[in-house]
Amino acid sequence: MVLRTPPPSRAHLRLLAAADTAPPARRRDRYGEIADRRLAAILAAEDVAEEHGLSAHVRTTCYVHRCWVHQCISDPMHVLIVTGHRWCRRCDRTVEVRVDETFPGSVELFCDGCGVPPDTVANREVLLACRTSLSAMHGGEASTLYVVPDR
Repeated sequence: MVLRTPPPSRAHLRLLAAADTAPPARRRDRYGEIADRRLAAILAAEDVAEEHGLSAHVRTTCYVHRCWVHQCISDPMHVLIVTGHRWCRRCDRTVEVRVDETFPGSVELFCDGCGVPPDTVANREVLLACRTSLSAMHGGEASTLYVVPDR
């Protein structure tokens, strides 16, 4: 299958001022209890972006756990055997994740079974989402949501 247009990129996401848009009533208070208002805004922005084509596998936030994705990526819920996210196909086991939130942060995937870091498209998506999540968390009050890290 050949894509005729590039998939939507999260690079086009940005925070909007309240004056720019009024969210539908069903979304207005969805993340109202989250103290980190920047996180809440990014959660809401990624929800909308996902409705318009953003892959759920590249989100920097987790709408289930209501946090940055790197903070909950080690939850068993984030193991997707079918797609290979957090899964080692070499030895059929869950891939473990180490996250260091200390600025600038780091994320590593490893397999306890074979000892080889899993290098698949799905696991590279996990790394990119977590690294971008760390970058967004440390991003302060910047008007753009995040910058995609090089690696």
